[in-house]
Amino acid sequence: MTSIDFYVGADDRIAVACRLAAKAVQAGRRMLVFSPDGNTLARLDQQLWVQPPTGFVPHCFVESPIAGETPVLLARDLDAPPIDDILLNLGDDTPGAFARFGRLIEVVSGDESDKALARARFRHYKDRGYEIRTHNLAAG
Repeated sequence: MTSIDFYVGADDRIAVACRLAAKAVQAGRRMLVFSPDGNTLARLDQQLWVQPPTGFVPHCFVESPIAGETPVLLARDLDAPPIDDILLNLGDDTPGAFARFGRLIEVVSGDESDKALARARFRHYKDRGYEIRTHNLAAG
């Protein structure tokens, strides 16, 4: 069953996504970052070139010819991407194919509308029997 982690209280969802992607790469894991919003993925793509400040996170869009060899992929949909290890959701809705991934990560800001959407996703997962871990980023 997919393990699910919510990282709540993020000042900057993109910065947190960059840190989590870097940690996944350091651990030898592969990650798919999903958002149906092209602007969100473009901002993430730009930040992954400079975050973390001590290193580059190898990444590309899922359509790239080197996607099969790249540890972090960016995608606007979940139609058969070549990764089933970690899914990081930056979308507003529950990703339809999340259950085929070993791990799902949700990053939630302090924005009230973002928190409301995250609560709905949390309930969706909980109602289906998934165990959810919550990490409060604002706690320090």
